[in-house]
Amino acid sequence: MKYMLMLHYAEVPGVPPISEWPAEDVRAHMAAMDAIHAELSERGELVGAEGLTGPEAAKLVTHDGTGAPVVTDGPFPESKEFLAGFWLIDVDSEERAIEIAARTSAAPGMDGRPVGQQIELRPVMDAPPIPEL
Repeated sequence: MKYMLMLHYAEVPGVPPISEWPAEDVRAHMAAMDAIHAELSERGELVGAEGLTGPEAAKLVTHDGTGAPVVTDGPFPESKEFLAGFWLIDVDSEERAIEIAARTSAAPGMDGRPVGQQIELRPVMDAPPIPEL
């Protein structure tokens, strides 16, 4: 079963932005995330993972099928959170996916305390069968 774990950059009550953490806390957080990544790789559960640029590099694209598309540059002040990165995993059960998301949420933050970051977990949709012609 494939799942996407989406890590959003959003305010967590009582936790300052990572840009304000002491360097040793940032290193500890990244080491914990790297350890999860390595475990998923070793177990054959990692399909892909990427960090994303901040909203200042984002673009919204809409198109009505005629003419040029409308492109709006970020950042988007109405949005208080944005997708910071994702892991695409292939695991045996939803329980395993929740276990990974929980471990990710509890990665250490300032002073080694778990961040408690909300992780969005969504199953990857199976494609419907294509009818034979």
